[in-house]
Order: sequence, then C-alpha cells, then structure tokens
Amino acid sequence: MIHSLRAVSLLLVLLLALPAAAAGAPPRAATATGTTMVGSAGAVNINTADVKDLMRLKGVGKKLAESIVQYRAANGPFKNAEDLKRVKGVGHGLLERNRERIVVK
Repeated sequence: MIHSLRAVSLLLVLLLALPAAAAGAPPRAATATGTTMVGSAGAVNINTADVKDLMRLKGVGKKLAESIVQYRAANGPFKNAEDLKRVKGVGHGLLERNRERIVVK
C-alpha cells in the first residue's frame, strides 16, 4: 500500500513537470519594461530588465540598478555587455562576476 502511494505521488509529480519540460524554453518573467529571460542560470537581459531584475546580478543594488535603467533610457539599448561599464558604478569586476548571466537582446 505504501509503495503504491509513493508510486502514484511520483507519477503525479512527473506528469505535472512534463508540460514545462516539453516546452523546451526557459520560463519568462513579465516586467514593467518588457519580458526578461529567467533561465536556469538566472540570465538577465540588460535591455529589458527593470530595477528588480537587475538587482539579481551580483553586486547590483537598488541605486546602481536605477542608474542602469536611467542610462538605458537616456542612451538607448546596450549593444553588448561591455557597454554596461559606461554606467557610473559598473566596473570590470562587476561585469566579470556577472558575464555569464548578462544577456543583450
């Protein structure tokens, strides 16, 4: 009886997870400025991320995230991750700590 319950529970978990796995695409999180990719590595699209999303990057607090959003609004979208260094407060170290998570689209 106990084994049957465990088997049924496992089956339910697998069935519930199947549609998400079958889709193949990482989930997306809606933001005020667009849609930000939220993959398994926690990627952040710096051209669409809002303050909250940017704060998920290592070393980015609220003030710096706001500066990034303001810079983007004033200067247009970033062409590559290196462009982030044009924002006051973003240096080489911060960029390197987050390079694998930064997406530019």
